[in-house]
Amino acid sequence: MERHVLLVEDEANIAEAIRFILTRDGWRVSHLSDGAEALARVRREPPDLVILDHMLPGMSGLEVLAALRADPGTRSLPVMVLTARGRDREAAERAGADRFMSKPFSNSEILAEVRAMMGN
Repeated sequence: MERHVLLVEDEANIAEAIRFILTRDGWRVSHLSDGAEALARVRREPPDLVILDHMLPGMSGLEVLAALRADPGTRSLPVMVLTARGRDREAAERAGADRFMSKPFSNSEILAEVRAMMGN
């Protein structure tokens, strides 16, 4: 069965790079750029993993993460938070992020983190 990641990133070039990397590794990648839309999508079609930007329109990544962790149906869903601001790591961890990655990151870093989150 194909693994599915929901990528929530409002910067098109970053989203396309991550999509390319993960698709090449066998992932099915869905992409949204709005936090509120992402929360609704996860509840409708839970992915195997969420990669969530911190700063998003509609609802911040941390607000989305807090809502996911508060819902018993999505509480254990693996979530990686991405941000351009490294100082946001503590807030992401407090909100329940499984992993955290600062932008910029290398292709090999994101792939290694995703594989590690899924036990590969």
